Amino acid sequence: MCGRYAASRRPEDLTGLFQIEKWEPEETLAPDWNVAPTKEVHAVLERPLKDKDADPDRPVRQLRVLKWGLVPSWAKTPEGAARMINARAETVPDKPAFRRAFAQRRCILPADGYYEWVTGAAERQLEEQGKKKRARKQPYFVTPADGSVFAMAGLYEFWRDPTLPPEHPGAWWATCSVITTEADKEPLGVAPEEGPHSLADIHPRMPLMLTPDRWDAWLDPSRTDPDDLRSLLTPPPAGLMRAYPVATSVSNVRNNGPELLEEIAAPEEGTLF
Repeated sequence: MCGRYAASRRPEDLTGLFQIEKWEPEETLAPDWNVAPTKEVHAVLERPLKDKDADPDRPVRQLRVLKWGLVPSWAKTPEGAARMINARAETVPDKPAFRRAFAQRRCILPADGYYEWVTGAAERQLEEQGKKKRARKQPYFVTPADGSVFAMAGLYEFWRDPTLPPEHPGAWWATCSVITTEADKEPLGVAPEEGPHSLADIHPRMPLMLTPDRWDAWLDPSRTDPDDLRSLLTPPPAGLMRAYPVATSVSNVRNNGPELLEEIAAPEEGTLF
């Protein structure tokens, strides 16, 4: 799954990397090293502009701000958004909450990487023996081994709040979800000395990362055939990622800063893999 990630790259850097044609500087988000569900995030997407002088048929690549937690257009309320942060690659073409967005509204969510929590063997044993009510978990940060952007495949949707007048600034919600896939069982590109040796050792799911050669196809709104789009859900090649332990302070969403990404020497005491 993907329940927390880091996104510290500046919009100025993303515009060149993703060949952005339009973004609004006033919508710039501050770097966030602890992105949690329902937060606002940057997303790369393609859709025609609504400007009166714009070509209504030409999709424009944009950097937009979306809220993490998808609200389907047909939802009566946005209350389920916090449960819609992830969409499974295996079912996204068919699931009612996601299938329209998958066919028409795909996006890329740029990240440094994502966090995942591992319960150590010793901790699990104590929990099973009833000596601990809740096992302590060691957070790991997963990121491209070469330092490149982690381009997460996403979906976005628009929802109209029926309780507000059309001219109200909050009348329309723009929301998104991260697509997840089975975690890679092959060895990590860079693995910690002590701990997991593959992404599957950390968690059975992971965000679907799109390599640069697939960005254009993923964002292209003219591709709407579900069978054609399924080919874009293939996980990236093995060995591209590294994972390392970070301090448990990341587990508190109120903590936010570059120190959360700092590698610690070994899993904290009591959480050895």
